[in-house]
Amino acid sequence: MSRYETVKEDELYDLAELFKVFGDSTRIRILFALLEKEFPVGDLAQKLNMTQSAVSHQLKILKHSKLVGNRREGKSIIYFLADDHVRTILSMGIDHIEE
Repeated sequence: MSRYETVKEDELYDLAELFKVFGDSTRIRILFALLEKEFPVGDLAQKLNMTQSAVSHQLKILKHSKLVGNRREGKSIIYFLADDHVRTILSMGIDHIEE
């Protein structure tokens, strides 16, 4: 029996929700910026030419989906990709569209 034959209905729902998060180009831009390095919100907003409020809103969604993590450094919150799975998903997505 393959791994995919045993996937539960709620896992399929969660997977669909995860792919919805990837369906927003602003969130993709944020993830690609975080591929380069970690950023505080203000620097990320400046890099992407967006408001801090807009970036913060998208980061909240990405954090809720476990795609980014954060830590406090003094008064700043530093954001980073949650793990190598996120890198792999982005890399595989680029490979797919470039075929």
